[in-house]
Amino acid sequence: MRRHRYMFAALVASVLAGAVLGATARAADVTTYDQGAFVAAEAAGKPILVAIHASWCPVCAKQRPILSELEQQVAYKDLVVFMVDFDSQKNVVAAMGAQKQSTLIVFHGKAEKGRSVGDTNAATIQALLAKSMS
Repeated sequence: MRRHRYMFAALVASVLAGAVLGATARAADVTTYDQGAFVAAEAAGKPILVAIHASWCPVCAKQRPILSELEQQVAYKDLVVFMVDFDSQKNVVAAMGAQKQSTLIVFHGKAEKGRSVGDTNAATIQALLAKSMS
């Protein structure tokens, strides 16, 4: 009986390890904004999220865990996420037409599909990301 418990525990551990490794492999590609990489993602027709954030912004701090959780979902495995620093990347902020930090902009290829400012609701952020998928 004891042997069966150990075997069951080993089986559960291996399944959990596989699930964790699989989730990591499916995570969205998150990177600091780079014009060349952004243009390449647009040209490839990828779903894209541009997240304009500031380290001092409390709304941005609330958005980050929501975005991190969503980016781990299988549905968003192809999503390319570009983080734009509101304070140090003013040229990108202006080019994106953003007025404030905590701005989220989604694209599918070259087409902008939606944007939000100051949203910290997981359901509406998920709905925004879903727009990038088609």
